[in-house]
Amino acid sequence: MTLDPDRFKEELLREARGQGFELAGIAAATPAETRAAYEEWLAAGHHGEMAYLARDPERRTDPCLAWPETGSILVVGLNYHTWEPAPEARLDPARGQFARYALGDDYHDVLVEKLRALLAWAETRGSGAVRGRSYVDTGPLLERDLAARAGLGWFGKNTCLLNRQQGSYFFLGALLLNVALPPDASTTAHCGACRRCLDACPTGAFLQPYVLDARRCISYLTIELRGPIPRDLRPLVGNWIFGCDVCQEVCPWNRKSEPGAEPRFAPRAALQAPELIPLLEMSQEQFSETFRKSPVKRTKRRGLLRNVCVALGNSGDLRAAPALVRALEHEAITSGANPSPVCTA
Repeated sequence: MTLDPDRFKEELLREARGQGFELAGIAAATPAETRAAYEEWLAAGHHGEMAYLARDPERRTDPCLAWPETGSILVVGLNYHTWEPAPEARLDPARGQFARYALGDDYHDVLVEKLRALLAWAETRGSGAVRGRSYVDTGPLLERDLAARAGLGWFGKNTCLLNRQQGSYFFLGALLLNVALPPDASTTAHCGACRRCLDACPTGAFLQPYVLDARRCISYLTIELRGPIPRDLRPLVGNWIFGCDVCQEVCPWNRKSEPGAEPRFAPRAALQAPELIPLLEMSQEQFSETFRKSPVKRTKRRGLLRNVCVALGNSGDLRAAPALVRALEHEAITSGANPSPVCTA
């Protein structure tokens, strides 16, 4: 079968939208244009303990090294903007905040399922001439760079990918395909002189526009960091206990974005501004049940409780003192001579 690249691309993008992806575009299978900036960011240590980001940067910045058969890349975006937190809950220091992306099911599972279905369609439509590999935030790819080249958006000053219709509340996925399809044109940036995201960051994680020091980012501190949160940053974390949305919430483009339609991203009731003290007293069994199929399980119970301890300390609520003491005593008993960093003075 002779594949018509233009027709196949048109049908592929239509099928991607039929699978529920609000954004879809084709990127050329060329090395990342942002490689020099990425390597400079790594050399400065801004990735913190995320050592996987520094492994083999050459492979990470060249899709053909990730999969030698790559001829082009389909990049897709899936909206997860499904909930607006109640102001009274947001302002209550006795309640915790989860980043919006973590309120529903784990996006890895949702996107992988959709991408595999899309790849199966492409292989069938291509009558054996089309093959591919799917990636969702786990393989050696710079998805954000590919998405920008595929016309899905531009790099915002908060380092998120921004789209004029979808804002930044969307996940990215990629299909490496063995066929060369016409690439889409990149879009222009529309941040202008705005710096709301830079000024709003509680921890001052943006060293300058487009440069994030992950070591100061609340999302990094509450998810990626394995040890205690640095003492000087704890008061700035506020009541965020998994991730942070501040730089996205103040972005004007997110005020224009429509809610997503994926039902699996609907927020779980237990995660909508929950009271902190009951979270601190959660058993392993309760944690496993509450966060089943949730991205929050990545921190494990120990990591979440560490974050809850920090948030409770920031709340100034004296009712939290007995719960904090019980948590510290429990961890000291169960961890023997090496107390856990769950609750640290």
